[in-house]
Amino acid sequence: MNLIGATFEYLRPGGLIMLPLIGASCWMWVLIIERALWFGGQARRDVTLVQAVDALRGRPLPPDSRGLRADLVRQYLNERTGRADIDRRILERHAMRARPLIWGSLSVIATLAAVAPLFGLLGTVTGMITTFDVISLFGTGNAKAMAGGISEALITTQSGLLAAIPGLFMSVFLYRRATRLQGRLDETISVLKRCL
Repeated sequence: MNLIGATFEYLRPGGLIMLPLIGASCWMWVLIIERALWFGGQARRDVTLVQAVDALRGRPLPPDSRGLRADLVRQYLNERTGRADIDRRILERHAMRARPLIWGSLSVIATLAAVAPLFGLLGTVTGMITTFDVISLFGTGNAKAMAGGISEALITTQSGLLAAIPGLFMSVFLYRRATRLQGRLDETISVLKRCL
């Protein structure tokens, strides 16, 4: 409770700009956590390429297997016709369905990470406008009144950067995970097509 109060007291001088900045940051971290958990789940209990090929030849998949490759094989086995040309199309259709699952929310995360410092910059501008308004009214003699605008400018800038830097790092990290998973999917489709 004391930490929440101290955080509020620290962020309060940032003014109204802090609301969209905090909202964008919370939204970004919810998406990052969701994506990290999803990628972790895909890697943990997925089948190997050999198990996927064996499943096409009649060997059952491990019952607790879950992941992009295992789901692809299960869906394919449920719909396969026995005709190679149609079965290849079925595989491609399932791969097309899986691709948006891999890349989901990554562009939104990158956008939110890029927007956060812009909110900070907006806060800098409004803080400096407030400072100049104070200077125009009272001159430079009222340091306490000037400090409010400067404080708003610096806190919003700092908060924007604090939200953006780890957000960009996580965006790149998740993008690399998605690229690897996309490669695994493409490899699986290519090998399974050759086995038909």
